[in-house]
Amino acid sequence: MAGDSFPFTSSTLHSLRLQREWLEWEDRRRAAARHCRSHRYSSGPQALLTRPRRSCRDPAVHNALFSGDLQQVQALFQDEEAANMIVETVSNQLAWSAEQGFWVLTPKTKQTAPLTITAARGYTDCARHLIQQGAELDSRVGGRAALHEACAQAQPDCVRLLLTFGAKANVLSEEGTTPLHLCVAPESLQCAKLVLEAGATVNLAAWESEVTPLHVAAARGLEEHVALYLEHGADVGLRTSQGETALNAACAGAEGPGSSRRRGAAVRRLLEAGADAQAAGRKGHTPLHNACANGCSGLAELLLRHGARAGVPNGAGLTPMDYALQAVQDVPNWEPEVLFAALLDYGAQPVRPEMLKHCANFPLALEVLLNAYPCVPSCNSWVETVLPELWQEHEAFYSSALCMVNQPRRLQHLARLAVRAQLGGHCRQAATRLPLPPLLRDYLLLHTEGHIQ
Repeated sequence: MAGDSFPFTSSTLHSLRLQREWLEWEDRRRAAARHCRSHRYSSGPQALLTRPRRSCRDPAVHNALFSGDLQQVQALFQDEEAANMIVETVSNQLAWSAEQGFWVLTPKTKQTAPLTITAARGYTDCARHLIQQGAELDSRVGGRAALHEACAQAQPDCVRLLLTFGAKANVLSEEGTTPLHLCVAPESLQCAKLVLEAGATVNLAAWESEVTPLHVAAARGLEEHVALYLEHGADVGLRTSQGETALNAACAGAEGPGSSRRRGAAVRRLLEAGADAQAAGRKGHTPLHNACANGCSGLAELLLRHGARAGVPNGAGLTPMDYALQAVQDVPNWEPEVLFAALLDYGAQPVRPEMLKHCANFPLALEVLLNAYPCVPSCNSWVETVLPELWQEHEAFYSSALCMVNQPRRLQHLARLAVRAQLGGHCRQAATRLPLPPLLRDYLLLHTEGHIQ
């Protein structure tokens, strides 16, 4: 590249001139090293001359890599040394300053490699050129190899290219994660398939967290990833350092009732593969605790059908019903009465009367809970928390509840409770199998009526 024809900035010309001088020095050094070795005794120790990688902050180099300009990449990276340089970027990030007492912009330097940049952005031609110039496939400059970033950014063409040239499917990042751990988006399914076909170990756990790719896929509700890993022998019983299974992760990662529908398929896959619905982590937290804490009625019922216990407490002594009560205020736009009814149908005990205040502003949920008692308990704990406008809107229900405080319930209600007590945790399954009229079946399963009799 002649200086008068190079199309870049003066700083680029200067860096390339320095590179040329450095390469000339390197050639002389290597020649001297060969000469020295040729004059040593064959039994003597081999003292290898080494040098650190060069770093580059040149904006023109950054622009060529980050924009995927193949012509510029070909012009700038013409040998092994250039292809393996360290690319440094500096960005300003907000950081809290304890001395100044406010957030300040702090420069942060990030190091990476040219091949990692191009592979993460799907620049296949640029990545191929760098590989052909001698770029190290499994180099972990900045903590991750190129294959990690290609999987993380769901770039299957670059994943295929790297594997074809010999990248290790199980290469570990500095955190001890494999490329399979970073297939975290639905679009990364093809990347996961390619890595597995290349020999990736599906049950390989991260170093400290002991999280497996199945944990990651389950936590994000990626049904197709979960199914793929199970087909390749993923173990549903493996636990993280916190004692969590993939099923725990799937239920803990649910973000409200909306995600319950999306995650149901992944949870169902795990349960059908033999996942234990009662598996608890080190703190005694079960998948059902997680589902209830996130207000996921669908997930909770799915777990209950597969053997989850509705009344089991965790290490803090809290049951799934306790977490469901807490979720009433925390989870927006959901129907807590569905979750309460499911827990009661599968054997959960009626809530403590003082806990009714958590759902006082949810008339249907309150009705389900009140109908689990043989006698409506005192309402002093919850009646004062009802919003005036809500009381006015549902005055018929609240008035009927007040009238029945400490009053005998109808014989029909008492008979319902007796049947439910006899069926225990099998109430819902039995009600759907018994030849009962629909109205009677709904009454047995605590369907709401809008008033307390």
